[in-house]
Amino acid sequence: MFENNRPDKKIQQQLLEGMTYELIPLKNVHDQAKFLPQNSTMSVTCSPAKTIDDTLDLCESFSADGHITIPHFAARMVESEEHVDSIIDRVHKLGIRKIFVIGGDADQRGPFYDAPSFLQALVARKPDIDTIGIGSYPDGHADIPNSSLDQALFEKQEIILGAGYEGYIATQMCFDAKKIAEWLREIRKAGISLPCHLGVPGAVDTKRLLTISLRLGIGHSTRFLKKNRATALRLLSPGKYDPNKLLSPLSRNASDLGITGVHCFTFNSVDTTEEWRQKAIKKLSS
Repeated sequence: MFENNRPDKKIQQQLLEGMTYELIPLKNVHDQAKFLPQNSTMSVTCSPAKTIDDTLDLCESFSADGHITIPHFAARMVESEEHVDSIIDRVHKLGIRKIFVIGGDADQRGPFYDAPSFLQALVARKPDIDTIGIGSYPDGHADIPNSSLDQALFEKQEIILGAGYEGYIATQMCFDAKKIAEWLREIRKAGISLPCHLGVPGAVDTKRLLTISLRLGIGHSTRFLKKNRATALRLLSPGKYDPNKLLSPLSRNASDLGITGVHCFTFNSVDTTEEWRQKAIKKLSS
């Protein structure tokens, strides 16, 4: 049934037009940010090699350029209860209305081991924000059992909604559209109601994307690639990854699955990603 679904071009276009661009605090971040469309929404990650203040510094800079910024806060990088206060204070000063909370891959620097524990401390202070995004893993996590992931997802939803905030889940990168759809159906039946922002790679060089995926341990997608040689060959062939490989098959059931947005992992290849997005929108609207 899933395989026979025809894409919904209108929905696909809407998702692309409202796309969020994820950028990483690397040396080329400012150069690549120049390729963002005006007044775009950008999500700034929290690098284990840097600090949360570095993420907020970038948000301040990009906000001044007219962009809507969503800072990532990695729980393990929060150094103390006082640090929570300073984070909130700066969020208020920058006028940030939406944040994204993850556990993070860094060594634990303070009292928070995972996203739920940090979320509890955060919402207890009643920050003046509107929306809290959280991570989710349709393809599993290399170091966390699925049962723990499921429990944490429910816990995070309860914390966010219980405190009166809006929320959303952003999916970690997964190359299997069918698996994403099945996972979303399962969590909807189980009671997860937060809207989903579909995590998709940008128009990144395919070999680089595969290298990044293997290095980051993107769930079990590497095993999927081994089982699906055609996909692996596409990723190993010259050229750039086409995000429509995920968006097209999922667009038909986006409403039923609760997919309301796209979170694009640009890997700081904004130039090629934005060129692809503009061409895709033009083709979909013709």
